[in-house]
Amino acid sequence: MDKIKSKLQSLRLEVEESNKQAEELSAKVKVLDQENLAKEQEISSLQHRYTLLEEQNEKLETQLKDAKADAAQSTHHGTQNESLQRRLQILEDEAEEADKNLRETNEKLRQTDVKSGHYERKVQALEAERDKWEEKYEEMEKNYKSVQAELEQLSAEIGGL
Repeated sequence: MDKIKSKLQSLRLEVEESNKQAEELSAKVKVLDQENLAKEQEISSLQHRYTLLEEQNEKLETQLKDAKADAAQSTHHGTQNESLQRRLQILEDEAEEADKNLRETNEKLRQTDVKSGHYERKVQALEAERDKWEEKYEEMEKNYKSVQAELEQLSAEIGGL
């Protein structure tokens, strides 16, 4: 009788521990889902920024071509030429800065994609672990009910004696 009671007590403790672990894993999954959503939003933001920078880069390249064409046509005008050279230099600097920003944004986008993949795999692993714990919990619950039924049967037999 004491063995059954101790077994029941240990089964209860295991069930409680399994419930606690299932809740912890569920909380971890929620946190990872939130992180994943934040990363997806960051990816979307970076993609939008990337598009804007590409458009700005194309615009600056067009302005640079225009400035070069203007500079070539006005070589006979010294002051205009100096002005266009300064404008050309400014546009080239802006184009270089835009290219630099574009490369940085591409790198951030790549890193975010890598992190997103990592978090997705982590979420999948935690979900699989949660499913395993749920199965274990269900099995423990079946065992508990079976032992409880045996205890009731034993009690009935003892009571019948």
